[in-house]
Amino acid sequence: MKIGVLALQGAVAEHIRSTELAGAEGIAVKRVEQLHELDGLIIPGGESTTIGKLMRKYGFMEAIRQFSEEGKPIFGTCAGLIVMAKQISGQDDAHLCLMNITVSRNAFGRQRESFETDLEVVGIDEPVRAVFIRAPLIESVGEGVEVLSTYHDEIVTAREGHLLVSSFHPELTDDYRLHQYFVKMVESSLKSLR
Repeated sequence: MKIGVLALQGAVAEHIRSTELAGAEGIAVKRVEQLHELDGLIIPGGESTTIGKLMRKYGFMEAIRQFSEEGKPIFGTCAGLIVMAKQISGQDDAHLCLMNITVSRNAFGRQRESFETDLEVVGIDEPVRAVFIRAPLIESVGEGVEVLSTYHDEIVTAREGHLLVSSFHPELTDDYRLHQYFVKMVESSLKSLR
């Protein structure tokens, strides 16, 4: 099972490490043609506007939409969540427009307001360690979206079928259980696609 990490910006090596701890092969994705050999894809954090520009520049927009249409799982963390959302609060245009959510950028404040906490996540037994760095927020979810965790009544993890997003950075801790959750999603999709 191969899971790619979009290597345009962000904590790529950390996501690969967490993916491998979770039992899958992690691959840094720098070229569109690499998507064909993958069973799942992670879009890491960074700066969403920059990631969006680089995705357009290197032809990833249509390719990732196609990847999603094939039912292959995608996991977006922090800026990756923003890139996957159908709507971005206060903006006319979104990026991939995959997930039926509206997000607010930098909702948790600037860099100095970064923090760590333990979160209850649906489908994971013990609380997950979460690192919030200039984190976005899921303002609202549409039909078909399941809320997996909240922080002070604000939505920070959600799933819609084969799509998973988190406001925080699970890859910046030694807790790889959210990656394990994603690996299970990829395993399920492989079984159903056979």
